Amino acid sequence: MKKVVWGVLSTAKIGWEKVIPAMQKGDYCDIRAIASRSLEKGRVLADKLGIAKAYGSYEELLADPEIEAVYNPLPNDQHVPLTLMAARAGKHVLCEKPFAMNATQAAEVREVANNVHIMEAFMVRFHPQWLQVRERVRNGDLGDLRVIQAYFAYFNRDVNNIRNKLDTGGGALYDIGCYPIVVGRFLFESEPKRVMAMFDRDPTFKTDRTVSAMLDFGEGRQLNFTVSTQSVVYQRVQVCGTKKRIEIQIPFNAPLGGETRVFLDDGSTLDGSSVSTQTLPACNMYTLQGDAFSRVVRGELALPYGVEDAIKNMRVIDALFGSEKSGQWINI
Repeated sequence: MKKVVWGVLSTAKIGWEKVIPAMQKGDYCDIRAIASRSLEKGRVLADKLGIAKAYGSYEELLADPEIEAVYNPLPNDQHVPLTLMAARAGKHVLCEKPFAMNATQAAEVREVANNVHIMEAFMVRFHPQWLQVRERVRNGDLGDLRVIQAYFAYFNRDVNNIRNKLDTGGGALYDIGCYPIVVGRFLFESEPKRVMAMFDRDPTFKTDRTVSAMLDFGEGRQLNFTVSTQSVVYQRVQVCGTKKRIEIQIPFNAPLGGETRVFLDDGSTLDGSSVSTQTLPACNMYTLQGDAFSRVVRGELALPYGVEDAIKNMRVIDALFGSEKSGQWINI
């Protein structure tokens, strides 16, 4: 298959540190341009990453006829505006999470969804550890899936960090709370019916620094999670059925190019002796995601997650913010 020619909108850290190098290792991605509001900054990063072209504006990159698809890792409040701009220029778009600031904004992208392929960049959905866990759930290996519990935290009080800026979409729920939500939807293969949340906000930044949430998927199925931007670094997911439990050791920041481990427990003991370990081969989920989207662009794969999926995830986030304000369960 001929590689898809990619451009990158912005010099965001997630891009140059993780996503771009991973996509450059893919079989189907040719990253040929990067755009920044500063041409000098864009040129420095292009040289560092071996990218042929650098542009001093996003409009210039989108006007480049060679570019077929763009990766959009801009601040959260710019995801929809630049995705719309790219799509109107005829470019396919892989947009970083969260897709928008709210579901209403996300729905604006419906206007262009039939013209190009657009996907929210939840790379975890392409990692073999998650695909394998979902297959176990589908096969009934765990019995009936009842509860998913997730914890995801890091510590960051940098006043200049984009995650601590309220106006552009900072805070724990937008940045990392979206991951447990998408994992719950991924494994239950349905949408939550109602949600409730408890928030703690930083007194200076006003961003949500810790969020605990309960999501009711109906028929006794629950997702419970806590995320925090000001806690000890830790992450884990428990997937619990009526017969067995699966624990994902590093669920969200799986080592790039490294092995991962999944633990299966039949619950026969409480001391860990009933746990068996499965080690999955090394991979890079950003590479897998980039190649999968490129194959969609070439017509080799159907788009697995489109704009409607992104809107559904944003509806859950909206409902959790609504629960913070009301102190009540919010129906979705």
